[in-house]
Amino acid sequence: MRDVIDAAPVPRIPVRGGGTFPVRRIYCVGRNFADHAREMGAAAPASKADRGTPMFFMKPADAIVTNGDVAYPPSTQDLHHEVELVVALGRDAPPGVLAIDEAGMLVFGYGVGIDLTRRDLQAAAKAKGAPWDIAKGFDQSAPVSELMPARDLGALAPRVLSLDVNGQRRQESALDNLIWDVPEILHELSKLYALRAGDLVFMGTPAGVAALLPGDACEARLDDIITLHCRIMPARVR
Repeated sequence: MRDVIDAAPVPRIPVRGGGTFPVRRIYCVGRNFADHAREMGAAAPASKADRGTPMFFMKPADAIVTNGDVAYPPSTQDLHHEVELVVALGRDAPPGVLAIDEAGMLVFGYGVGIDLTRRDLQAAAKAKGAPWDIAKGFDQSAPVSELMPARDLGALAPRVLSLDVNGQRRQESALDNLIWDVPEILHELSKLYALRAGDLVFMGTPAGVAALLPGDACEARLDDIITLHCRIMPARVR
């Protein structure tokens, strides 16, 4: 059947070594580093047994930015950075709940992303007990690096995630500080959604989140292996 309007292009991320990765969905994990949970005023689990269940939210696929230029978003005076490991799925999950020891087979590769957040809108929504989707799922809210195939990266746990703004370190943590690691998060997501090839998972941010202003330059890294450069541009004229 003929489309009655032109279809929007599928968002795509460059892959190191060639090709692009078409994005289907973006899942995000909240409060997945204990130090960030505490800086946001939430309790952090004392042990694995105390973790409860992960907090999830979503961003639209077309929120990704691959060229590094992010326009300062509307309706906020307090835009925050949250540097994150990004997991890219290259296979569909089998029906049912995904076993933790099978989750790694779904992973195509990894990148570094920044979960941009309109913190003032999030705080206002939280104060009312209302959903805070508008604080997270806005245009250009997910700058992301190129993706590196998982086979080329090796073990994740010893890698260090960091973010510099204007040459000053703001966030840094080893990935072994994740409260829920990648297989555990994919297992938990599979209880709620049918995971498919093309899905991205933003894995959560360490402490040090802070405001960004037009003109700020960000450099996000996973060790010296994956790098994301982005700049906050002036707000668009509407």
